[in-house]
Amino acid sequence: MDLYPALQIFIAESRELLEQMEESLLALETAPGDRELLDAVFRAAHTIKGSAGVFGFDSIVHFTHHVETVLDRVRGGQVTLDAELSALLLLCGDHIGTLIEPATDDSPLPAAVLAKDAELVAALARYTGDAPAPAQTQAPVVAETTAPAARSHWHIELQFGPEVLRNGMDPMSFLRYLATLGELTKVETSGARLPALADIDPEACYLDVSVDLVSDAERATIEGVFDFVRDDCAITITQPTEDILQSIAAFPEQHIKLGDILVASAALSDQELRAGLALQEAEREQAVARPLGEILIAEGSVAPLVVDAALERQAQIKQQKSNDNRLIRVDADKLDQLITLVGELVIAGSGIHAMAHRSGFSDIVESATTLARLVEEVRDSALGLRMVQIGPTFQRFQRVVRDVSREIGKDIELDISGGETELDKSVVERIGDPLMHLVRNAMDHGIESAEARLAAGKPARARVGLNAFHDSGSIVIEVSDDGAGLNADKIRNKAIERGLIQATATLSVTEIHQLIFEAGFSTADAVSNLSGRGVGMDVVRRNIESLRGTIEIDSKPGVGTTMRVRLPLTLAIIDGFLVGLGQARYVLPLDVVVECLELSHEDRHAITKQGFLNIRGEALPVLRLRDAFLLGDADWRRENIVVVRFGNLKAGIVVDELLGELQTVIKPLGKLFSFLQGIGGSTILGTGEVALILDVPGLIKHAEASKAQALSVA
Repeated sequence: MDLYPALQIFIAESRELLEQMEESLLALETAPGDRELLDAVFRAAHTIKGSAGVFGFDSIVHFTHHVETVLDRVRGGQVTLDAELSALLLLCGDHIGTLIEPATDDSPLPAAVLAKDAELVAALARYTGDAPAPAQTQAPVVAETTAPAARSHWHIELQFGPEVLRNGMDPMSFLRYLATLGELTKVETSGARLPALADIDPEACYLDVSVDLVSDAERATIEGVFDFVRDDCAITITQPTEDILQSIAAFPEQHIKLGDILVASAALSDQELRAGLALQEAEREQAVARPLGEILIAEGSVAPLVVDAALERQAQIKQQKSNDNRLIRVDADKLDQLITLVGELVIAGSGIHAMAHRSGFSDIVESATTLARLVEEVRDSALGLRMVQIGPTFQRFQRVVRDVSREIGKDIELDISGGETELDKSVVERIGDPLMHLVRNAMDHGIESAEARLAAGKPARARVGLNAFHDSGSIVIEVSDDGAGLNADKIRNKAIERGLIQATATLSVTEIHQLIFEAGFSTADAVSNLSGRGVGMDVVRRNIESLRGTIEIDSKPGVGTTMRVRLPLTLAIIDGFLVGLGQARYVLPLDVVVECLELSHEDRHAITKQGFLNIRGEALPVLRLRDAFLLGDADWRRENIVVVRFGNLKAGIVVDELLGELQTVIKPLGKLFSFLQGIGGSTILGTGEVALILDVPGLIKHAEASKAQALSVA
């Protein structure tokens, strides 16, 4: 479905507001008296209602009005925000989300949605004492019924831009919504901008409207009506009886100095401004300078009300400029296209760099080196555009933990840290489901009952933690709990029962823990809504490995369990280290390379005999890449070892040649080659050759296994 730009903005902003509303409601459960959080919930509902009213989405306006009424009573102290009401408001937020899609494509509301609407409205009515209105597919717009004694007179001049109709906005919708804020005492239209009949564009808007409104609404509420057309229209909102305030409110955004605003609005003369500035400068020399507005009021040059209005306008302009400079929405597809083009640029730049070195001309080499540096900067900047904080993903689990803990009868809190850690947007989008499985398993399997915790000397309230941090060019996400930890004996017995291992098999604790990722494995004694069917953890590992990541388990009986997921920062472009094996070329991610060493004859003999090498007193497991890929022996006069590290594991990889650093564009291998072990992707070199990207975690595990086998034999 193709949507108009304004409608796309409405949908995106509504979803963001619903997320903010949910986060604030969850936070209020631990800080029930926080007025700022409560106001944030009210503002979110109020903004959604106002925006929906502009578009004529009456079903959203009708329902959100009831939510807003209850929230207003909570803010006024007439209703207490207890756990029951908080749960109801969370359900209301979910329902508003379900109303958006059918409203935006003009679809009738499904019967199930109508039934839910009526159910929630009835539940909300218990907090207002009102009888709920019957649910309607097209509910009437509900105007505010309570108003303060003071009502203001507003004059609004609307000059609709020519693109308003093309962007899907109906000028009449603004008038209809203004009528819900008060009384329209006068509405006049003007055709002054209407061109000759032969020049009229039927899709363009030439309408000018003058409106007088009597309302108790604040200026910000009235201005918010026009948020979706502000860039396409000239809008002036004034109070006709206050000429100076009118000029201040319409002051352009090019200048933000208080003096400029006051002079332009005829509240102050140039001479009075210069006198006030001179007095301020004299006070500054004596280190007692007052604000300019305070000086002008003291000198009798301007009234306090006018200065307050000018300061408010100044703050609005600063805020608008700050918002404009801080954020710009970019379509994700365009961003992906940019990353693809940058990847091709990296490949082309590598080719030019290689050709320059082969030419032997120093000036060409220098130019190619400069080009390579600039391409690298462009690459880093482009990838930085796709980096997002993982905090919003973590915050979504507040609701999950809250709901699941109540479902299973456990008191569990979620502890979030490292939310500012950034990683590629594509990784964030695909890591949500695996994390959901891990959090649910921690709550169901890891956390004991309150009675068991108290008997073990633990607090009745359990903790599930989400943490993220950067480490060695990767991002590490930890899902931890302070539960009973994994029972290795129970896991082993269940694995034997299911035929996953032999009864005589000798496994380390780490290997036993890894059995929980086998398909069909479960230690649950009974099947529940959350677990017990053996479906989930194998999918978690498969999804993480599809992101070129790994998952590790750190569990201590009686203390708790930590699931540690290690992922690459980006899936698109990396810095690589090129190595040679005969005529073939392989790439190691540069972030995992620790050092490179030339192998001596004695070192080769030690590797052949025992499978590991003594490096400065450390037993380093070593993998000969030729042996791992079954390439056979070759008569190379020298061999080299590349020491790599992934997490807490280190290993050495023996190769023939060390060919240096390069920028690497990662290309997936495809399903045909998915069975390959030790290979994580491919790339195209500047020479046009294809080089395989090595799967370092897999190679390290292979080297560790070889070392353990060699030690057991010895």
